[in-house]
Order: sequence, then C-alpha cells, then structure tokens
Amino acid sequence: MGVTMEDPCENSAENEQEEEAKAASEHFAEVAEAEKGSDADSDSDLETEGTDGLREGVKDTLYQRFCQALNVVPVSCFLCQQNASELNLQHRGLGPQGAQALAVMLTSNPYIKRLDLRDNGLLRAGAEALADVLSKNSSISDVDLSENQLGAAGAQALCAALTVNQAVQKMQLAGNSLEEQAAKYLADLLQVHTGLKSLDLSYNQLNDQAGETLGPALAENTGLTELNMSWNHLRGPGAVVFARGLEANIFLKVLDISYNGFGDLGALAVAEALKANNVLEELNMSNNRISAAGALSLGLGLRVNRTLRILVVSRNPMQSEGCFGLLKSVRDNPASALELLDLSAIEVNRAFDDLASSVKAILPGLCIKKGAQRVG
Repeated sequence: MGVTMEDPCENSAENEQEEEAKAASEHFAEVAEAEKGSDADSDSDLETEGTDGLREGVKDTLYQRFCQALNVVPVSCFLCQQNASELNLQHRGLGPQGAQALAVMLTSNPYIKRLDLRDNGLLRAGAEALADVLSKNSSISDVDLSENQLGAAGAQALCAALTVNQAVQKMQLAGNSLEEQAAKYLADLLQVHTGLKSLDLSYNQLNDQAGETLGPALAENTGLTELNMSWNHLRGPGAVVFARGLEANIFLKVLDISYNGFGDLGALAVAEALKANNVLEELNMSNNRISAAGALSLGLGLRVNRTLRILVVSRNPMQSEGCFGLLKSVRDNPASALELLDLSAIEVNRAFDDLASSVKAILPGLCIKKGAQRVG
C-alpha cells in the first residue's frame, strides 16, 4: 500500500488560518469587553422605551462589530434565526473566526435549542470557541458539528465542555477525522455525561485501538440510548472489546456499527452481548465481513434475545447457509421480538425460501428482506 504524502502548502495554510483565528480572538475579547458596557446601557434605555425591535437592532449591530473585529463577513441567516429554536448554518464557510464571532452571541442566547454548523471548516480554533459556548449555555441541547475537520484537539475541547455543562443531549461529530487519540476524550465523556442520549461518530477513523478504549466506556455509560459508529475502522481485538461493552450496557437501544470490520470474531462477541443485553432494540451490522460461520455464531444470541426488533446484516459474505442459520435461530426463539431481518444483497437458495415461509406462519409480523438473486 502506498503512502500518501501530505501537501506542505495545504498544512501551512490550515495552520496559518488557525493562528490568525487565535490572534484575532485576543483582539476580539477586548472588543467584546468594551461592547459589554455599552450594550448594557442600550438595553437599559430600550427597557425604558419598551421597544423590542430596537433591542434586536442593538444585538445585530453588536454581532456585526464582532465580525468586523475578526475580519469576517456577517452571516445574515444568523440575524434572522437568532431568536428561533433552531439555528441552521450548514455549508456557510464560517471558518474559525466566523465561529468565534458567532460564539459570543450564542453564549447567553436563551432561544436556540438546536445548533447545526455542519460543514463549515471550523477546525480546532472554531471547536474551542464553540466549546466555550457549550460550557456555559444550558439552552442548547442538540448540536451538529459534522464535517468540520475538528480533529483530536477539537474533540478534546468539546468533550471537556460537555463534561462541565451536561445540557447537550444529542451530539453529531461525523466526518471529523477522529482517530485513536480522540477516542480517549470520547471515552471520558461517556463515563461522566449521563444526559447525553444520542452520539454520532460515523465516517471517522476510529480503529481497533479506539474500540479497545471505547468498549469499557460503553459498558459504564448510564445514559446513551443511540450510538452511530458506522463507517469507521473497528476490527480485530478492538471490535471484540467494543462488543463486550455492549454486553454490560443497560441503556443503549439503537446501535449502528455498519461498514466496519467486525468479522466472525466480532460477530461472536456481539452474540454474547445479545445473550445478556435486554435493552437493545435496533442493531445494524451490514458490511462487516461476516461469513457463514460468523452468522451462525450471531444466531446463538438471537436464539435467546428478547428485545431486539431490528437486525440489519446486509452485504455480508454469509451466503445462504448463514442466512438460513440466522432465521432458524429466530424461529427457535419463542420470545423473539424481531420485526425486521434485513439480509439485502445476499444470495439465498430455495431452502432459505422454504424456511422463510414457515417462519412467516409462526411470526406473521416479521419482515424478511433478502437478496433478489438465487443460487442452488
């Protein structure tokens, strides 16, 4: 496998952008302090006049001055949405400085509940500015910072903030180049933040070492109900340790580990988890290199589990034999709660079709999705 060389010019530009943001933030703090007094005076006058519209005008002007101090263009959408329950600024090219200008206005905003800043090139400096907001603002409960190149340093700042202020219940950090180092901060967060209900870590580079770090944290977590780990690099021993964390968890209801590399050993570990876990309701394990042997192992868990409603194992090389084994385990479990067994894109034979027909007679509410192609 070839080694991809980093472009020194690209790295230099990114570092320069963050350095400019850092320098600007120092000047920004001075501007904010100076404006604080004048803004308070204006608010006092406006209360006397009883004119809410003028009050909002002062806030708009303040935000525009902050943008000017940081040499960024004000986002007009923010001026329109700052009193709404959701602030959606996807794909606006805010950058680190734009995030800093926005951050000061968000710190004491009591209206916004959902903050969506997906794909804005925030980098570490932008993450740190928003982390300051999340450490103080108890109104924001739903945050999407996906696709912002936050890296481990950005994740560290955000996790530290959520540890201080546990108002955030849903956090999306997909596509942020999070690797093994970031997993340490995420694990610490999972162990202390009991209010976090939904976490999206999909499309990152969390590998087998990250799995070994996150597994024990998942076992100790006492709040998370939905976790998306799809499109990462969980495999080998790390996948096994991660699955063992699921075995001890008693809160998680929805888990997506699709497009990883759990393989047959990972499938066996998940099966053991399903034997003990009596809470999980939805599990997506599609495209995880699970063969027929792994599917038969997974069936051992399905034979006794009483809570799983949805199981997706599509796009795995388990062939008809593996599909047959899974379905037979469901049939042999009189307490099965399964409503959907997704075997899409896997070839099945006539024996499987015959079994599916008999199972449907026993469990008429079960939906079985199977590959269109037939073999044998």
